[in-house]
Amino acid sequence: MAQVDEKKPRRWHIAVFLAPAVLVYTAIMILPLFGTLQLSLFKEIDNNQVFVGLQNFRTLFGDERWAASFWNALQNNTVFFIIHMLVQNPIGILLAALLSSPKLRLRSFYRTAIFIPTILSFVIVGFAWKLILSPIWGIAPDLLQMVGLKSLFAPWLGKEQYALVTLSLISVWQFVGIPMMLIYAALLSIPDEVIEAAECDGITGFSQFWKIQLPLILPSIGIISVLTFVGNFNAFDLIYTAQGALAGPNYSTDVLGTLLYRTFFGFQLQLGDPNMGSAIATAMFLVILIGVCIYLFGIQTRLRRYQF
Repeated sequence: MAQVDEKKPRRWHIAVFLAPAVLVYTAIMILPLFGTLQLSLFKEIDNNQVFVGLQNFRTLFGDERWAASFWNALQNNTVFFIIHMLVQNPIGILLAALLSSPKLRLRSFYRTAIFIPTILSFVIVGFAWKLILSPIWGIAPDLLQMVGLKSLFAPWLGKEQYALVTLSLISVWQFVGIPMMLIYAALLSIPDEVIEAAECDGITGFSQFWKIQLPLILPSIGIISVLTFVGNFNAFDLIYTAQGALAGPNYSTDVLGTLLYRTFFGFQLQLGDPNMGSAIATAMFLVILIGVCIYLFGIQTRLRRYQF
């Protein structure tokens, strides 16, 4: 007897459930992205949008004034990202390792206290730290004086050499809870049998974390790293709240986000130029895209994954 091929049922319900999310994402992300890419290829001449190809990018990278602002912002973005990678993520991993210890008391309280700043508004965090670090009415000088370190105080947000690092550390304080919770969840996913086997072999304490747990959570650390990269190269809110659109002092905290804002919408005496602003936004998109592709195709494929 000939076998009758049974047709696989079409799972229309998947499309039904995905459609609202796809439509919303397309409306607020995909369409504006293509609109920005298109706008970067035009220039307003006599109140008309004229196609100029890559001329806006040649101006951005070749004109002395534009290039100086762009590379300064890109450099500050890179420093902002590096500080988060070297400070925020290692501290998050360390906190997750400590909080995953069953011997630690009040673990839930510590997790909540560390994670709370991540749900605060950028406006609250920016203004609060600006008041705390103020040399006139801030409490930072008094706190340092209480421990005999008043001589170390300086107007960190008002000096070019300190402002960017200070804002980076404020951002680290606010968002260290995110890598902590992600790594904490990854550590909890490690089977107890693996930990028990390590203890039977005499591997305990920090050695257990370094030799057993850390290699198992490397994929999670990679995901956290790429999220940190994307988030920091999209930075805008905290710097705008604390330092304003001019990202002072003397543009020392200027990042691509604040440069884009001033260029696209204009600020004070500077007139807005949507075409050049779109060129900056496109450059931001390409920087982030290249960084993510390097991770996906150069790093993630080499990370060994363990299935439990």
